[in-house]
Amino acid sequence: MTFAGVNYLAVIVAAIMAFIFGAAYYGLLSKPWMKAARIQPKEGAGGAMPPAPLLINSIVCGLIMAWVLAAVLGSMGAAGIAAAVTAAFFLWLGFIATTIAVNQRYQGYGWNLTVIDAIHWLGATLIMAIVIGWWG
Repeated sequence: MTFAGVNYLAVIVAAIMAFIFGAAYYGLLSKPWMKAARIQPKEGAGGAMPPAPLLINSIVCGLIMAWVLAAVLGSMGAAGIAAAVTAAFFLWLGFIATTIAVNQRYQGYGWNLTVIDAIHWLGATLIMAIVIGWWG
């Protein structure tokens, strides 16, 4: 696998777009997600921002994910948006969704948390693929 053909501007934009999607997604689903994750909301903390270390972790992991996705799509020859989205869907299905399902079963969480989290990562992965596929 080569990283020589990776468009780093596309990687950065893809990671930012996926981060924005995640913020909006979990913002809309904050109450069902917190219930499914068994997190008790803090008194008066409605709409509070996550701590900076969590945000930094999310951004760094998003950059790594977009960078690896770009390299994998490039090595697969998945040129263009349609090919990138198709490949990204199968990567999500085979690696991300299955990992979430296994981890959350062992952690004792219900399927409702798995569905919320897996749909988020599907959206993030497809957004990254669209940006990377568009910019090549």
